[in-house]
This record gives sequence, structure tokens and C-alpha cells, in this order.
Amino acid sequence: MPELPEVETTRRGIEPHLVGRRVDDVVLRRRELRWPIPAEIKRALIGREILATRRRAKYLLLDNALGSAIIHLGMSGVLRVLPASTAVGRHDHIDLQLDSGRVLRFTDPRRFGCLLWQAAGETHPLLAELGPEPLSDDFDGARLFRLSRGRRGPVKNFIMDQATVVGVGNIYAAESLFRAGIDPRRAAGRVSLARYQALAAAIRDILNYAIERGGTTLRDFLNPDGLPGYFEQELLVYGREGLPCRVCATALKTLRLGQRASCYCPRCQR
Repeated sequence: MPELPEVETTRRGIEPHLVGRRVDDVVLRRRELRWPIPAEIKRALIGREILATRRRAKYLLLDNALGSAIIHLGMSGVLRVLPASTAVGRHDHIDLQLDSGRVLRFTDPRRFGCLLWQAAGETHPLLAELGPEPLSDDFDGARLFRLSRGRRGPVKNFIMDQATVVGVGNIYAAESLFRAGIDPRRAAGRVSLARYQALAAAIRDILNYAIERGGTTLRDFLNPDGLPGYFEQELLVYGREGLPCRVCATALKTLRLGQRASCYCPRCQR
């Protein structure tokens, strides 16, 4: 699944082509993806100028005077800005036709993505209970320490909880815990303030670096310009089970936490 850096890379890629442009038409080749597309989406978008693009967690928001279109890429979704004459493929489900002669096209083979609507002044239920952005001033080690007190579950599951902090998915949780030297199995309530401060810094640094590098290439993800991300080549633990740790040469191990594979170094992470 595209994680926060991939979604932010997508937002930055489409923003110059969308902001200030009018939506002339909305073509829905399917009436539902993960959820039904709201009936008001055409009325809310057609004829309106896109004022801004934003990201909240892994959701993209396209703002106009009436509210915001909410897009989630799901497992395999891709957004591209293309000439309106570009041939339509089997999995091209949505086109926003722009007054520039281009379209914002949403392609999603697995159909786990979504297009929803949030009226101005309201907060969609999917966004209402989200925690702070990991790259914002609202997120730090003190918050992690405070929320973790009394928690017996694994620290990895804790930082992947969207109420704790948004957008820290499996890849970046594994990489951040490795950088901070924390075993993913350790109970969240047994991690000290100092170690949470190191973990928060690692999360921020790794996400920022991954964004700069274009995100992580996943099975189905490509950037809006059609190029893969490059951060995958620099992963230290994720997907490297059995390979030597790049710090200490110990063979990396994998276990399952919360139904997800968790690769870690048994020597570097305590």
C-alpha cells in the first residue's frame, strides 16, 4: 500500500497541474470503488476552480469553494495528469477533466481506493479521529511517551495506530524502530521518554528523506511522472529477512505483529 511519502510525492506531482484550474467534467467509469462515490461529487466539482491540494495522513484533498474531494490510493491506486486524448485503460476509473486540456486520471486495478466528498466547514468521519501529522510540530517524543503509559501492546503497533500519529505504515515503522534501536516487540509502555524522543526524530527524518527520494517503490506504485521511487534501495530492515544487518552483520529476523511482517535486528534493537 502506498504510504505517506508516496502519497506526498503524488500530491507534489499533481499540484502544479491542478491548482488554479477549473474542473470541466467528472467522468466516473465506476460508481463505486472501496465505497460508493457520493452522488453530489459531480455537482460539487464541475465548474469549480481547484484552490489547493492537501494531504491528511494517506488521504489527498482537492479543495474548492464548496469543500474538498477526498482521494485515497488504496492498495494499487495511481493518479496521473495526462492529455485528455490519452486512451483509457481497463482500470482507469475516474477522470477529472481540467480546463487546461488535461485530465487527472485515477487508475486502481484492485479498486481499494476511494473518491469521497467533504463539505466546507465539516470533517469527514474518516478524518475525524486521526492523530497529528508526523512532520508537524504537534508530533514529538513527549506525545508518544504520554500516550504510551500503561500500554502493553508492541511499540510497533502503537506507532502504526492512526490515533497516535498518522501515516507511519509498516515500512517506515520498521525502519524508524531500527534507527532508534528499539525492538518492535517491546511493550509501548516500557519505552522511556529518551527512546521515544529518538524514535520521533527517526520517524521524522526517515519520512522526510523518503519524500525527497520519491517514496518507496511498492508492487504497484509509480510516481505521477511514471517513475518509481528510489528509497527502496536504501531500506535497512524491511523486506530483508535473513540478510545480514548493515550495521552489525547479524542475520535479520522476521516475526508477525498485528498480522504484519516485522523485520528487525536481534542485536541492534532492544
